[in-house]
Order: sequence, then C-alpha cells, then structure tokens
Amino acid sequence: MAFRPIRRFGDPVLRTVADPVTVFDDKIAAVVTDLLDTVDAPGHAGVAAPQIGVSVRAFSYNVDGEIGYVLNPEIIELSGEQDGEEGCLSVPGLSFPTPRADHAVVRGVDLRNEPVTVSGSGLMARCLQHETDHLDGIVYVQRLEADKRRDALKRIRATDWFWEG
Repeated sequence: MAFRPIRRFGDPVLRTVADPVTVFDDKIAAVVTDLLDTVDAPGHAGVAAPQIGVSVRAFSYNVDGEIGYVLNPEIIELSGEQDGEEGCLSVPGLSFPTPRADHAVVRGVDLRNEPVTVSGSGLMARCLQHETDHLDGIVYVQRLEADKRRDALKRIRATDWFWEG
C-alpha cells in the first residue's frame, strides 16, 4: 500500500480509544500493510493505527531489526523499571524522560485472528507500552509527572506544527 503521514499531537484521533478489530478482511489487511510500510522508515520504532488516522486497535513495530504488527493488543506482563528519553512521531522533534517498565509482553492476534505474543526489554518494552497507549487514546506526554507535563505541553504549543484540532 503506502507510507502514511503521521497525525500530530492535537489531532482528536490521538485522544480517542481505538475500536477493536472484529472483521479480518482486506480493509484491515490494507491498514496493516500501511502500518508496516510506515514503520519501515528510518527512525520509526512503532506506529499505531490512530497515528495514521485509523481508529482501530493495531500497531506495527520495528525495533532492532524485528518488524511486525499486532491486532487487538493487550499488555499481559510488565516488570522492572527503565528511565530514559521517549519520543513520538506525533510529537516530532521533542523527547521527554518517561519512566516505563523494562520488560513487557503483549498478546493479540494476526490477520488470520491467530494468537500472537510479542515480548521484549529495553526499547522493545518501551515501544510495546507506547503503541498500546496510543490505542487507548494516550500520548506519552500524558504519562509525565504534572510539572514535567506542563513543561512538555508548553514546548509542544511553541512548535510550528502544533494545532489545537
């Protein structure tokens, strides 16, 4: 299909809880293809369907050469802690220290509605948590402590790409 443009912070689709995938047809296959094409670009670790304007529970990932997708993902395990900068394609050019679990396991399904489990530590764990958040209408800056969130929102509003949507 195609590389899709990324919706930016302020777009209402990013604040909406995505709908579960219930029909496994050519339409959802096209969304998955677009997610995989879009995540294949340099600097893209993950892309959630809402980021390309589609409000369904699907995301793709591209971490350390491991590329894939998950439909209807649920985080089933989190352990450990990691600190570090986190960025988002929907918040371009900015990153903020965001605590996350160091290990994550996500369970979902593939295009045949067959079970899929993806797990990882470090960047993969951060990606799995980050992309699942997008499906719940959460952009990572919402997870920051109040004072850091205020600073992040101030910096976002000062960008030339921000819109109040």
